[in-house]
Amino acid sequence: MDPRRYENAELTYPEAGATRTGDLPAGYGHLRRRFELGDGASLGRAADALLTWRVHAGVGLSPRATAPRAAPGVIVVSRLGIGPVSLAAPCRVIWTVEEDRRAGFAYGTLQGHPESGEEAFLLEVADDGSLSFTISAFTRPGRWYTRLAWPPAVLAQRFFAGAYAGVLRHHAR
Repeated sequence: MDPRRYENAELTYPEAGATRTGDLPAGYGHLRRRFELGDGASLGRAADALLTWRVHAGVGLSPRATAPRAAPGVIVVSRLGIGPVSLAAPCRVIWTVEEDRRAGFAYGTLQGHPESGEEAFLLEVADDGSLSFTISAFTRPGRWYTRLAWPPAVLAQRFFAGAYAGVLRHHAR
């Protein structure tokens, strides 16, 4: 699927950028999970994998993006599954950060995504030199079938958070 088809699509929620401040809006389910990536983890290697969609590919998604690296405005469509039984999840990158001790991005759902909301992926180096990964999101069902399957969808989101961290641990070493 060509992600350029979504370039004019609207976000499915009004609170764009709320993951940057950490004040997640009411009316959504919230997810906040922090993972330590282990001794010797490299921010540079982890950030490169995260910002170039390799982490998403590593958890079994098939990301297609309008740019090879996350940047504000880039469209990414991640697919889960194969052929006619696959699920497309179009998103637009809302913000990115690439600093000496932090790197990451957030994307927001576009029309056609099964959910509505925003998800942020942030790597941070602590004062002791350890590297952590935080995922935060606010989401609610965006389609009729996700409203029907919402409790399992919440469990799937938590599963993917842990899977992202596992892939990042591998890339950070």
